[in-house]
Amino acid sequence: MTTKITQKITPSLWFDDKAEEAAKFYASIFKNSKVGKITRYDEESAGPTGRPAGSVMTIEFELEGQEFVALNGGPMFKFTEAISFAVNCETQEEVDYFWSKLSAGGEESRCGGSGTNSVCHGRSFPRC
Repeated sequence: MTTKITQKITPSLWFDDKAEEAAKFYASIFKNSKVGKITRYDEESAGPTGRPAGSVMTIEFELEGQEFVALNGGPMFKFTEAISFAVNCETQEEVDYFWSKLSAGGEESRCGGSGTNSVCHGRSFPRC
């Protein structure tokens, strides 16, 4: 069976051990979202990463039609601010909703975008 490629580039978010928590957090915020396939470490792949066999290695998720993969790479791979999300909004109410949800538990940062109807989240996952 051939897997159909639905988008050319899939952003990957690297975590120590919070990939599943992050995917579920982001999917809980956006209405048109879902958490997909979970791949788990087996005995062989677990050893070099320091992750236990059976724990989540990758989790696929989709936010508003955009596909992502979150990876638990183990303690040698720390999550950083190296990724950000820009959310295009129709109203100020939408901007306020996403801003409050995405910045909860973390630190707010200014958006560098030129438009006023967007939310930029340039901080690491607040619950890591």
